[in-house]
Amino acid sequence: ARSFADIGDIVRGRDLYLGNPQEKKQRKELDKKLKEVFGKIHEDVTKGGKNREIETRYGSDENYYQLREYWWALNRKDVWKAITCGAGGSQYFRPTCDSGDVKRPSRTNDKCRCDKHKGAKDDNQ
Repeated sequence: ARSFADIGDIVRGRDLYLGNPQEKKQRKELDKKLKEVFGKIHEDVTKGGKNREIETRYGSDENYYQLREYWWALNRKDVWKAITCGAGGSQYFRPTCDSGDVKRPSRTNDKCRCDKHKGAKDDNQ
């Protein structure tokens, strides 16, 4: 199983775990796909020569590591929501909400969020 931090490492091209030979092969395929995706993003933001600053910042990085870092910083909250809270009525895998009694926390009951009147924040991770 992978953690959210592992996913961030993979997106940013920093995953150090290679695993067994089969997993290593899958990792290479995933890395290839990520290069393609970030290559398209790079092409889109630099086309037409309008963004010289962006071209200078990301131009010589053939693996797009800096662009990947930037993308992850901007999108990590949305990735977290998509992974844990995409479906209405879904519950996060462990109790995290203040249930109002002193006994123990309760599970979330809607899109992995605690009830707002109990002090929860939308962007809690």
